[in-house]
Amino acid sequence: ACDADQAAYAHWLAEGAVRFGVAIHSWVFMTNHVHLLATPSHDTSLSRLMQYLGRLYVRHYNYTYTRSGTLFEGRFKSCLVQEDQYLLTCIRYIELNPVRAGMVKDPADYRWSSYRAHAFGIDARLWSPHELYLELGPIGKRRQRAWRNLVSEALDVEVLSKVRHCANTGLVLGTESFREQVRKLRS
Repeated sequence: ACDADQAAYAHWLAEGAVRFGVAIHSWVFMTNHVHLLATPSHDTSLSRLMQYLGRLYVRHYNYTYTRSGTLFEGRFKSCLVQEDQYLLTCIRYIELNPVRAGMVKDPADYRWSSYRAHAFGIDARLWSPHELYLELGPIGKRRQRAWRNLVSEALDVEVLSKVRHCANTGLVLGTESFREQVRKLRS
């Protein structure tokens, strides 16, 4: 509802990420949903983080707005992402969410996302840059410029649709051979 709410969410997300061993690579806090790209250190890390975050943030929100009950619709949605093919695309998808929603024209104008950390090196307590992002350049300024250039390129409509579909359904985001590898591991 306001910057104070976003700041509270960011605070508990950062705190919980450390507590439960989750690296947060990208985020955007929208007015009615949140996108995160994260790497959990253990099988239960992400679930425990989301449970922790839900308890603390919902309590804060209900107290602040004199309300009671749940705030989120059911369990969080998640999907496994094939790093080498889709990770940077997912980060772009996440950081461009406010632009697609018509909230800003430039992702740098949206305060509650990881874009300014990636594109300008703005310090963010909850940010753990992913290795693939770090490989964009040997030093910060070059890497940041490479990120801005990458984000300025239009996302392929088909890829965008695939990212959105997998994120909403919990399907594995990757090539057919990667999805087959995951199927074999799960059986």
